[in-house]
Amino acid sequence: MGQQYSELSQEHIDFIAEQKMYFVATATNDSRINLSPKGQDSFRVINSKKVAWLNVTGSGNETSAHVQIDKRMTIMFCPFEGKPIILRIYGKAQVIHQNDSNWEEWNSLFPQLPGTRQIFVVEVELVQKSCGMSVPFFEYLGEREQLKNWAIAKGNSGIAEYWQQKNQFTIDNIPTHIVERNL
Repeated sequence: MGQQYSELSQEHIDFIAEQKMYFVATATNDSRINLSPKGQDSFRVINSKKVAWLNVTGSGNETSAHVQIDKRMTIMFCPFEGKPIILRIYGKAQVIHQNDSNWEEWNSLFPQLPGTRQIFVVEVELVQKSCGMSVPFFEYLGEREQLKNWAIAKGNSGIAEYWQQKNQFTIDNIPTHIVERNL
């Protein structure tokens, strides 16, 4: 079993800063579990007990809907080069949308990525570090540009239309409230 901590140490924070990718998992009591890979410059450690990450438009909007019902979130980092480690952050998340009064405060912490739709702020409850020796090596070649280029081509009105058509309900038919909280 791994080592457990009540907060992020400086060693953990330094490790997170080096990672190019992380994974986010959420669920409600009766929904499917959602697990999403994340990249780009979208993760921030606020302090040892709080982190935040920027969410851009994607094919689904499960994480936002889940967190509005059940605040539990797990974030996992694992390197694909260097020393093997798996670092998990367990916490309670809040989703912040563009119409929320604190949007600008949080959004100012991130680069302005095309298609930005939410920010998640997570209060850290537990940090777990384990060996990660079964994680294979992969070479990082760079960020994919397809999603950014798609969002730029859509423009703000095209993104809003996409949210209305594709992001209002989860695969379990849970409302995401993206239209009323972002447009």
